Amino acid sequence: MTTFDPYALLAESRLGVLATIRKDGRPQLSPVTPFYDRDAGTIYVSMTEGRAKTTNLRRDPRAAIEVTSADGRAWATADGDATLIGPGEDPHGPEVEALVDYYRRAAGEHPDWDEYRSVMVADRRVLLALKVTHVYGQRI
Repeated sequence: MTTFDPYALLAESRLGVLATIRKDGRPQLSPVTPFYDRDAGTIYVSMTEGRAKTTNLRRDPRAAIEVTSADGRAWATADGDATLIGPGEDPHGPEVEALVDYYRRAAGEHPDWDEYRSVMVADRRVLLALKVTHVYGQRI
């Protein structure tokens, strides 16, 4: 029997659920596409300014992301404090460059970087950087 590594599951998963805290203290859950940088101990997610999760994180940076294995028999949750980068107004500014880096690391090369950059500005995209302070999980 192999030992379960929740960090490995975080690193391989590209679909998860982000939990933020609403103004009234209840959780708000959103499906997201996370990218976990093990070396930095940080999970990155591209989000849109003005959505519930972004608004919640600007008020209270505490968050958690849960991922599950493809067979549903393992899960891992990471929590920590979030930093939000953006939105950017310049397609070549640092906020959009952070989103380009996220995309490259999570999905590879984009077929049209100029288009991607324009969309990131037009959509008011924000990069969540969740500094992981606690990870837990289990294989069932």
